[in-house]
Amino acid sequence: MARISPLMLAPPVLFALLAVLFYTGMQREDPDALPSAMVGREVPALTVTDLSGPAFTVADLAAPGVKLVNFWASWCAPCRVEHPNLQLLADEGVPIYGINYKDEPAKALAFLRELGDPYVGLAADESGRTGLDWGLYGVPETFVVDGAGKVVLRFAGPITERSLEGQIRPAIAQAQAGG
Repeated sequence: MARISPLMLAPPVLFALLAVLFYTGMQREDPDALPSAMVGREVPALTVTDLSGPAFTVADLAAPGVKLVNFWASWCAPCRVEHPNLQLLADEGVPIYGINYKDEPAKALAFLRELGDPYVGLAADESGRTGLDWGLYGVPETFVVDGAGKVVLRFAGPITERSLEGQIRPAIAQAQAGG
């Protein structure tokens, strides 16, 4: 009777472990979603400067009503792509607070003059400190904040028509419903 070497068992066992790992990874609800430690927590401090008028504060973000916080930059091509959808939400009455991320103020303001300004409040995060505090991966990123100042959704990437209907609007409705 031939003895089975432990080395002969290693490849099939390794394959089975990898298959289980891949299978469980594919079962995630949204494979493109990036986890966020911010969801369910109060908005963090803002280390921002004025961009166009006085910068908004954390108190503004904790005021009653649902609002969005959008990190953007003039040098960001996807920010340009999402801008019409931000304008659409603003036209519908959704308050959007914009944080211009690591950008030159003159270029940021020129961007808004060219494409329109959907923001009820503007601030500049020149150092990137606020972006770090919010767990930013890059721009654009948008956070849905409820009337108690808690983050309901973190959305990374440009808001497209598909993500607007599939993720942003449902998160706004959830925040309006209070949970």
